[in-house]
Parts: sequence; C-alpha cells; structure tokens
Amino acid sequence: MADTNRTIQELLSDYAGSLRDGCVPVFLKSLTREEAQMIGSSRDFWDATEVVRILNSVGFARKAVTADVSLFLSRVDANITSRLKKAKAGTRRRRTNGDMSTHKTQRAEEMI
Repeated sequence: MADTNRTIQELLSDYAGSLRDGCVPVFLKSLTREEAQMIGSSRDFWDATEVVRILNSVGFARKAVTADVSLFLSRVDANITSRLKKAKAGTRRRRTNGDMSTHKTQRAEEMI
C-alpha cells in the first residue's frame, strides 16, 4: 500500500520515477485528495517538475526512438491515389452509360 501522507519531496521523487518509467497516470491515480491539493498549491513542486522533465529528456535523449512515419505516409498517399482513381473511374462510367443510352435511343429512332 502506498504511503498516504507523502511530503512534497516524496511526491516529487515518485513523480520523477513515474516519468522515467512512463507511468505518470499511475502516479496521478495514487494521489490522495490531500496530496493533490498540496501539489496544486505548491509552486515549488511545479518548478521542480520542470527540472525533472528537462533532466529526464536530457538523460534519456539517446535512448529515445523517433517513430518513422514514412510507411504511414506512403500508405496514406496510396489510399488517396486509389480514391482519386475510383472517383475518376466512376465519372467515366456515368458518361459512358449516358452515351450508350443516347446511342441506343438514336438507333431506336432510326428503326422507326
């Protein structure tokens, strides 16, 4: 069970650990109402969290992996191209069908 009466320093330490481990929501869920009010009113906590975020980003910058979005973009481009082709094909069919019905009507009139 978590300590329910943590000091600002303990809360900051727990926050830094959760930020490092990527589980900030778990940290937020672990707060009691009193701890949340204490954090909300403490300017020192917010100043310290900024320092922790900066140190965390510097410390783990080499390990951070940037997502490669080129595959995603190529799939989006392919879907756009496919939809454009389908839209053009749909308009061609309508014209062709209209032309054919006009042609059939003219042939029918010629027969009469």
